[in-house]
Amino acid sequence: MADLSAFPITGKWPAQHPDRIQLYSLSTPNGVKVSIMLEEAGLPYEPHLVSFDKQDQKSPEFLSLSPNNKIPAILDPNGPGGKPLPLFESGAILIYLAEKSGQFLPKDPARRYETIQWLMFQMGGIGPMFGQVGFFNKFAGKNYEDKRPRDRYVDESKRLLNVLEQRLQGRAWIMGDDYTIADMATFPWVRNLGGFYEAGELVGIANFPNVGRVLESFLARPAVVRGLHIPERG
Repeated sequence: MADLSAFPITGKWPAQHPDRIQLYSLSTPNGVKVSIMLEEAGLPYEPHLVSFDKQDQKSPEFLSLSPNNKIPAILDPNGPGGKPLPLFESGAILIYLAEKSGQFLPKDPARRYETIQWLMFQMGGIGPMFGQVGFFNKFAGKNYEDKRPRDRYVDESKRLLNVLEQRLQGRAWIMGDDYTIADMATFPWVRNLGGFYEAGELVGIANFPNVGRVLESFLARPAVVRGLHIPERG
């Protein structure tokens, strides 16, 4: 049995199954990327809820694993060389889990880098821009009288949706027939934009039928259905 006691995070979130990957997360678009991947790959894991309401993400224990105080983070007791591996940043975690499981990242070097390219497209564009739309449409930013900041992020989100729309033309998934970590990273954010953020009409989501088509396929996957609600909120 793995000994994870050297990691302070296990003091706040004790591992009941220390031989499994420990997931510290919340069911936000960034968080569910990893729970969906774990469900899709069938890797044994133990989820722990990081409550924003309780400011868990700012606790010393969480910061010891994720110094950027962002979810998700993992602690794999069976990392490279059989040693525990702590890891933060959702994109890095997805690549690691894909390589660990041998799934959802093409083996062919060219297609592998193409997949990572689209993963970075989500990390650097879709996530930050859609998140800003959410802030200005649903949260505190909605009260700003000056709508220019909101409109800037709306316009950029429309541009990104158009890039994705063109990529999906004639393709089942971002990488064609292959469902990959690029899809797992991207479509929780698309779902959130029109759902929780209530910004579907604002960005004209109906004008991107390929995006909508693939989102439906994504949400129909059993592992996605499960992963979207892990960890369970208290």
